[in-house]
Amino acid sequence: MASNPDFVQYVVDQCGGAGDIVAKKMFGDYTLYCHGKVVGLVCDNRLYVKPTEEGSKMLRTEDMRPPYPGAKPCFYIEDVDDRDYLAALVRTTSSALPEPKAKR
Repeated sequence: MASNPDFVQYVVDQCGGAGDIVAKKMFGDYTLYCHGKVVGLVCDNRLYVKPTEEGSKMLRTEDMRPPYPGAKPCFYIEDVDDRDYLAALVRTTSSALPEPKAKR
């Protein structure tokens, strides 16, 4: 099941306090970017955030799930309605991740 574009836009809006948030469609689901870094995925209308040590300290409940079969487990974020929480988690995750490699 592909993600609903309205849900994806809602997640982007909720994370907006973290900075420049962009969702790009890939294979029916979406990759979330914060300042050009991949911070998570929206798959089947569910939000998954890349696991980082810093991010794990912010989680209300730690629930690791793969976003799709064969994928590495990510933090599954069930409550996407708390704007401040999502923005802080995405900001922290983005800061903890390395800069993307330059394209050739």
